[in-house]
Amino acid sequence: MRIVVMGSGGTGGYFGAKLARAGEDVTFVARGKHLAAIQASGLRVRSAMDGEWTVTAPAVERLDGLPPADLVLFCVKAFDTETAAAAIRPVVGPDTGVLSIQNGVESEERLARILGPGHVLGGAAQVLATIEAPGVIAHTVMGRIVFGEMDGRETSRARAFLEVCRRASIPAEISADIVRTLWEKYVMIVAHSGMTAVTRCPAGIIRALPETRRMYRLLLEEMAALARAAGSGVESGIIEAVLRLLDSQPGGFYSSLHHDLTRGNRLELETLQGHAVRLGERLGVPTPTLFAVYAALRPHLDGPP
Repeated sequence: MRIVVMGSGGTGGYFGAKLARAGEDVTFVARGKHLAAIQASGLRVRSAMDGEWTVTAPAVERLDGLPPADLVLFCVKAFDTETAAAAIRPVVGPDTGVLSIQNGVESEERLARILGPGHVLGGAAQVLATIEAPGVIAHTVMGRIVFGEMDGRETSRARAFLEVCRRASIPAEISADIVRTLWEKYVMIVAHSGMTAVTRCPAGIIRALPETRRMYRLLLEEMAALARAAGSGVESGIIEAVLRLLDSQPGGFYSSLHHDLTRGNRLELETLQGHAVRLGERLGVPTPTLFAVYAALRPHLDGPP
């Protein structure tokens, strides 16, 4: 399968490297020192779960002149969605699927407005991976993709990518209700990213202290109420399910929002907590704990204040 990985950071780099290692035709889109390192020495993955390896695959900054892709794995930060969507136009042919693996619940609609709804698939990645150094991806935990067509159909392109994931040893599943799947992840990631960023502490500390565990639950309760008001289809058991996930993760489990905050990077705050607060205001759902997290992190939106 001809695959373009748009956004070769932690998530895109990890999954793209596994696909390339399995023999798929993968082209990475990157920039700056990360791009130069991949071009010079390949993309190296250091995984706490399955060891270390390096793949050699084409890496570019622009896609002009390249043939249409079968699938674009769209993994940029949500605040870069419009710019990156314009950048992939040269490889989006009539039958190209664009699989959004991004945080939040807005990106698929934004992509469809730019590229056309027939191209876009939704996806939820369950993984924690970051750029450790230019050309090096550090993978900490998990590594699963749940994806599907936005209208719930099981198409040939979805089945083809599922088979590609199987060959690449990527646990994957097609969802018949990807909107609900995206919301289930959104409920979890808003709570977890908010708590790890505000406290600067990992899962082990947050779940052990009664005060932080209570705050985590309050965030989940507000997000679950928001999900119900939005008609997402998320079921009532989501709160306990996320708490079980919190308890099952390694004690050092953080979030990408925490890593961006501590490294002085721009934050996906508006896509995560900000969107939830604004949606709560529109739907009449109180979100006081969410607002407190959002307000505490707002000075760091564009890096150190």
